[in-house]
Amino acid sequence: MISHDIILRVEELSPDELSEAEKSLCEAARRATYRSYSPYSHFSVGAAILLNNGTIIGGANQENAAYPSGMCAERTAAYYAGAQYPGIPFLMIAIAARDTDGQPLETPVTPCGACRQALLEYEKRSGIPIRLLLAGTKKVYRLPSVASTLPLAFDDF
Repeated sequence: MISHDIILRVEELSPDELSEAEKSLCEAARRATYRSYSPYSHFSVGAAILLNNGTIIGGANQENAAYPSGMCAERTAAYYAGAQYPGIPFLMIAIAARDTDGQPLETPVTPCGACRQALLEYEKRSGIPIRLLLAGTKKVYRLPSVASTLPLAFDDF
C-alpha cells in the first residue's frame, strides 16, 4: 500500500490585508447576497467573478419549491459569465453569505462540490488558475485555484 498526503494551502487574512481589487470583489459578493432568492433556506449567498477583461459578474443563490433544482450563487455567476463572455477567462471569484437572520457571516463559506466542479471546468478550459476569496466580515480565506479545492477531481474532459 502507498499512502499520500494531500495538503491544501489556505491563506487566512483580515479584510484589511486584501488588495484593493480583492476588497472590491468581496464587496461585490456581499452586495450580491441581497439579490438571493432563498425563501426556504433563508441562507443568502453571493458570488462575484472578475473576468480577464475587467468585468465583474455577480450571482446569487436562487431557490424554488422544487428545492433540489435551485442554483448556487457561484454557478449562477459562472454560467452567466460563460454565456455572455464566452472565452474570457475568470481571474478570481469571491463568495460571501448572510445567515438566516440576514446578518453577514463573520467566517467564510466554501463552495459546494457541484460548484467546485463547475468552476474547475472554467479553470481547465482557460488554462489560468481562478483565485478564490471566501469572504467573511472578520476573516477571508484566499486559495490559489479551484483545482486546489478538488485534489482528486474528475478533470479528464
